[in-house]
Amino acid sequence: EIHVKEPTEKEVNPHLLPGELLLCEASTVYKYVQEDGSNRGTYGKLVCTNFKISFLDDDSASDDNEPQFKNKIVGENDITLQCVDQIYGVYDEKKKLLTGQLRKYPDTLIIYCKDLRVFNFCLRYTKEEEVKRIVSGIVHHSQTPKLLKRLFLFSYASAAPNNTDGRNQTVMFETLEDWRDELERTKGNVKYKAVTTNEGYRVSEKLPLYFVVPICISEESILKYEGRGIPIWCWSCHNGAALLKMSSFPKEQDDSTSQMQKAFLDGIYKTIGKPPYELLKMDDLSSSLPSLQDIQTAYTRFKQLFLIDNSTDFWATDVKWFSLLESTNWLEIIRRVLKKAIEVAECLEIQHTNVLLIEESATDLCCVISSLVQVMMDSYSRTKSGFQSLIQKEWVIGGHSFLDRCNHLHKSEKEEAPVFLLLLNCVWQLVQQYPPAFEFTETYLTVLSDSLYVPIFSTFFFNSQHQRDTNKSGESLKTQSGPFRFLTVWDWSVQFDPKALAFLNNPLYAEKPKPDRSQRKTARFKHQRQLSLPLTQAKPSTKRGFFREETDHLIKNILGKRIGKFINSSDEPPNSLREFYDSWHSKPVDYHGLLLPRIDGPEIKVWAQRYLRWIPEAQLHGGGTIATAAKILDLMEEVQSLQVKMDEEHSQAVSGDVHSVPLLRNSARLSSLFPFALLQRQSVKPALPTSTWKDLEDEDDLVKRDDEFVDLSGDML
Repeated sequence: EIHVKEPTEKEVNPHLLPGELLLCEASTVYKYVQEDGSNRGTYGKLVCTNFKISFLDDDSASDDNEPQFKNKIVGENDITLQCVDQIYGVYDEKKKLLTGQLRKYPDTLIIYCKDLRVFNFCLRYTKEEEVKRIVSGIVHHSQTPKLLKRLFLFSYASAAPNNTDGRNQTVMFETLEDWRDELERTKGNVKYKAVTTNEGYRVSEKLPLYFVVPICISEESILKYEGRGIPIWCWSCHNGAALLKMSSFPKEQDDSTSQMQKAFLDGIYKTIGKPPYELLKMDDLSSSLPSLQDIQTAYTRFKQLFLIDNSTDFWATDVKWFSLLESTNWLEIIRRVLKKAIEVAECLEIQHTNVLLIEESATDLCCVISSLVQVMMDSYSRTKSGFQSLIQKEWVIGGHSFLDRCNHLHKSEKEEAPVFLLLLNCVWQLVQQYPPAFEFTETYLTVLSDSLYVPIFSTFFFNSQHQRDTNKSGESLKTQSGPFRFLTVWDWSVQFDPKALAFLNNPLYAEKPKPDRSQRKTARFKHQRQLSLPLTQAKPSTKRGFFREETDHLIKNILGKRIGKFINSSDEPPNSLREFYDSWHSKPVDYHGLLLPRIDGPEIKVWAQRYLRWIPEAQLHGGGTIATAAKILDLMEEVQSLQVKMDEEHSQAVSGDVHSVPLLRNSARLSSLFPFALLQRQSVKPALPTSTWKDLEDEDDLVKRDDEFVDLSGDML
C-alpha cells in the first residue's frame, strides 16, 4: 500500500551543462527507495536530456543534504545515457526488457546502470501522454545505435568554455618528446628508438602517431605489413630487459602469404634475438589467457549478483553466495591474469629475458598484462600521475577500442568486453594487499571506473588516436586547433572540488623507500558476505600459497569440484616461478620495489567499494576501511594544527597555507562504503522464522544500545 501525498507545487528545473538539451520530461513520478520492500519513496520529475536521465525531487533544489563526496557533473539521481545498462518495464507485476518501439507502456520503469545502481520509477500517477514521451524517450536515447558525432562529448566540447587549470601532470604521449622522455626515464634509449614513421597515419590508423621499436628495426619493415609483426616497446626493466608487444598476422591466410609472413617474422626475431638484446621469450596471450568472450560472459554473470532490486532478493541470494560467486568465474579470471603478470615479471627480473606479448590486435589483453607488470615493477606507476600516464601510454594512445569494448554507441554487443575494468579489478587487488605502496586509493579506482561512462571526457570515448584526431578537427577547420577542445578525465577538478579530491589520495602512502623490517599483514575486511572464495577449510600458508602440491586425496575428492579451478595440476607453474614467488613472499616488502600479488583463492577478493556500494544490506555501519581512514585523517588534521601552533610560537610570521583534509567526524557513524553510500540509508532484515536472524537482530540491538551509552565527552573513568 502506498500513501499518496499531494506533490508540492514548487518547480524544480534540471541543472544543464553547456550543450545539454532537455528532450522530454514527466511530472508526478514516484521513485521507490528499494530498501525493505515497503514501497517507500519520493515524488518528483523525471527528465531525459542528450546527456543524462535525471530524477528531480524537492531535495534536489536545496543544498542542505549535499553529500561530502559530490560529483559536480553527475549527481546522485543522474544516470548518463552511456551508463544505462538495461531498462525493464513492469506490466501487471511481470518484468519485461524494453527495447525499440513500445506498443504498451509500463506501470513501473526499472533502470539498471553499468555502475550497478538500480532505479525504480513508478508511473501510475503520471499523465498518460507524459508516460509515453518519457519512456520512449529514455529507451530511444539510451538503447538505440547512434553515430559517433551524436555523442554528448561533441555537444559539450563545442559549447563549453576551455577553462581547465592546466595543472595536470599526466604525460599524454601525444608528442615524440613524451616517448623520448619515457625511454630516458626507463634507461631504454640505448637499444630502442622513438619513430615518426606513422606521421599522417601512413603505416596504420590503428597505431599511434609515435611509438618505440628496437633500434635495429628499419622503416621498411614497419611499413611492410601495416605495423603487424613489429615488436613495439612498452617498458624497460632496471636490468635492461624489456617488455614488448606485437600484433599477430591473421591466422587464415593462403600458403604463399603465410610463408612470406613467417619468413618476415623469422628475420625480425633473429634481429632482436642477438646482442645487444637479451634473450627473447614470446607469449601468445590469445592461447594462455581467457578469450574476450569468456571475460564478457563471466562479468555479465558476476554483475548480476550486485544488481539487487530489493532487500528480499539480497537475503535470498546470501544463502548461496559462495556457489553463485564461484559460478561466475570472474575471480578466477582475475587470478589467471595476475598469475600471468607474475610470470612476465619473473622473466624480466630474474631471467633477464625480453618478453614479447602477442595478440591479434595487441590492444586488449596486451594492455592489461603490460600495465599490470609496470604497476608491479615500477614504483612510478603507483603514483597518481604515473598511473594516469601509464593508462595514456598503454590504453588511450596504445589504441584500446574503448568505444567498441564499452559499447558506447550500442552498435554491436559482440565487440563488448570489460577489458579496462578487468585491469582496474587487478590493480585493486594490489592496492588492498599493499596500501602504503600506492599514492592513490581504492576510491580513486572506483571513480575512474565510473568515468568510463561520462561523455564529457574524450579519454574513454575513441577506439584509437587516429579516430580521435580525425573527429577532433571537425569537417571544416575553423581554427588551427580545430573546433573541438576535448577535456581529459585526468583533470579531476572538473568532477570534484578540493575537499572531495582528498579522498583520492592515500594519506599512508610510503613516499620514501624505507623497506619495512617485517612483512606487513593486510587487515582482512570482515563482512557477513565474505568477499573471496575459500580455497580449503584451513587458512593456506602465506609463503607456499596456491603453488603447494595437494597431497591429501580425501580433501581433493571432497573439494575437487569447488577448488579444482584454483589448484589444477596442469595449471601449476614451473619450479623457477614457484621459487621466485615463494622467495619474494618470504622477505619484507619494499613498497618502492617489486610487488607480487598474493593469488591464493581466498586472497583474490571482490572489490567491495565498487560492487556493494549501493546495497544498504551490505554496509557495515561504523566499520570497514573508511572508519580507519577517518581516524587517520583526523589525526593528520590534529598534527597539522599542532604544527601551525609550533610555527606561531617559534616565529612571528604565520605561514598560512596548510593542506586541507576532509573532516570525517563521528567515524563510528560512517558506513563502510562511504563516501558513495548515503549515511542515512538503513537496512531492515527480513523477518525470517530462524534463530539465526533472531540472533543477528539481538546483536544489532546490543550495538545500538552500546552506541547510546558511549560517552565522548572524556568524563568516563
